Amino acid sequence: MDVLLTALADPSRWRLVELLAERPRPVGVLAQLAGARQPQTTKHLQVLERAGVVVSERVGQRRINALRPAALRELAAELSRLAETAEQAGGPDMTHDRYGVSLRTERHAATEPGWADGRSFKFHRRLAGRPELVWRHLTEPSLLSHWWTPNDLQVCELVFEARPGGRILQTYRDAEDTDGHAAIVGRAEGTVDEVHPHERLTYRLSPLLPDGGPAFTAHVDLTCRPIGPGTDLDIRWTITNSAIDSADFVAGIELGFGQSLDTLAAVLAANTHDNVSTDPTTGSTK
Repeated sequence: MDVLLTALADPSRWRLVELLAERPRPVGVLAQLAGARQPQTTKHLQVLERAGVVVSERVGQRRINALRPAALRELAAELSRLAETAEQAGGPDMTHDRYGVSLRTERHAATEPGWADGRSFKFHRRLAGRPELVWRHLTEPSLLSHWWTPNDLQVCELVFEARPGGRILQTYRDAEDTDGHAAIVGRAEGTVDEVHPHERLTYRLSPLLPDGGPAFTAHVDLTCRPIGPGTDLDIRWTITNSAIDSADFVAGIELGFGQSLDTLAAVLAANTHDNVSTDPTTGSTK
């Protein structure tokens, strides 16, 4: 595929492909129609032949060049597959497009300090596991690190002291930075306000701008309620102290934190499934 793409990338060779799509032709005619010298045209045809998109055959005193449609169909199928992957519902490309729309809107609104103050975002998830288990995933750094980031980021440092006045620190890297050599792309600092184990947790969290100043302060209120064998988690973010340069951060709250909660739901569902055991004598679960 790489050889084919390289061959087709040249405008002169692409013109020859267009001419051969109309009908098979000898090199001399192709050179005339393309407005090129015959030696150059011959070299281009050789490149296309090595790429598998052109075949040549001697017919009497002439060598006729013809297009191999199968090679183009294979390329078209691969390009179609890539487009479908990018467009799949909830895929990275669609997520990027949604963020882009939100980003343009928030940048247009960010004209003065405090522009986003009072904005609120609500989230709700019905989670597998009792409130005691959910609470651990909300407050224990070793468990928080598995879900407390959008899909394109990973935690590289996390402090969460689940007590009133406790310190919060998050730093992030790109999710595909496997060796930790890339620069940190995000940092947030905050303070825990209220802790009612298994029921309610409130804290303040501020993502930091490149100059180290806070983009805004998010007042986050989480409540857990038992519902059957699971837990209803409700979360409200309220924004204060928003800087003009905070638009990029505000634009990502709904989408980014929503992704994080989806990851939390998946983690808890897997955890609950793994903890279900079967009685070998009866075949029942317990």
